[in-house]
Amino acid sequence: MVVVGATGHVGTFLVPRLVRAGYEVVAVSRGSREPYASSREWQKVERISADREAEDAAGTFGARIAALRPDVVIDMICFDASSAAQLVEALRPRRPLLVSCGTIWVHGRAGAMPLTEDEPRTGYGSYGAGKVAVEEFLQRQTDVPAIVLHPGHISGPGWPVITPAGNLDPDVWRRLATGEPLALPALGLGVLNHVHADDVAQAFERALTRPEAIGSSFHVVAAQAMNSRGLAAGVAAWFGREPVLDLVEWDEFERRVGTEHAAVTRDHIERSIAAGIDRAREVLGYAPRYSSLEALHEALRWLVANKQVDVGDQQF
Repeated sequence: MVVVGATGHVGTFLVPRLVRAGYEVVAVSRGSREPYASSREWQKVERISADREAEDAAGTFGARIAALRPDVVIDMICFDASSAAQLVEALRPRRPLLVSCGTIWVHGRAGAMPLTEDEPRTGYGSYGAGKVAVEEFLQRQTDVPAIVLHPGHISGPGWPVITPAGNLDPDVWRRLATGEPLALPALGLGVLNHVHADDVAQAFERALTRPEAIGSSFHVVAAQAMNSRGLAAGVAAWFGREPVLDLVEWDEFERRVGTEHAAVTRDHIERSIAAGIDRAREVLGYAPRYSSLEALHEALRWLVANKQVDVGDQQF
């Protein structure tokens, strides 16, 4: 089995899962860093360094993966249809199972909730549009059996995660921990759909043994989405507090947090996606272990321990 993008957020948890399940794993990545969390299972993994972007441009990446003669390819880092097409063409002679990572952002602005996997793919921005094109190509072609999984906001220990304000501003955590006012736009009703990276890994592992999943796509998120106010209340409660919220207009929110953080918040709040997981439950047997708040709790614990977030003198 080959995992492309093996040392990323999901791969950090997925590769050890696969090893424990008895698979022989070849981990392909750029080799620029180690997984986000160490695990002894990595000692049993063959690791190959490859620059996907450069090799795609040279037309060699698909052939490199096919030369490994995999029975399964898990592709965590395919962002456009041309890249997917090159890989499929190279894999066509052996026809391994291809499981590709998409995103819930294949959906644009939510109009109904929860969104099902059958909702139209309108995308949003170049990232969402690229993932739409990959999914459409994989479902249209018949050369290689393919499954697409669409994670939400991937959270867990080892990296900054989307805060209750819908951005990556570390000051959000400090304000909720210390009881300082936190500005939120849209009345704090913007919806965020987090998922723990290990739950995404669980879904990928389950997809390998579900032939009935071939040709379909699945949302992979926590059992419930939450709005900003709910997330803020949950985080503040970890510190024995009620959140102090300033519900402000967009212009005031941008003035307080800066253009960069406000733009990220707007991207998330405008979508306000709550993705349904009924199909993933029924077909894959997907059973998320972590709620949205539990995923954020693990993430924040790591950020505090590694001094990437200041929570004042609060114990956590």
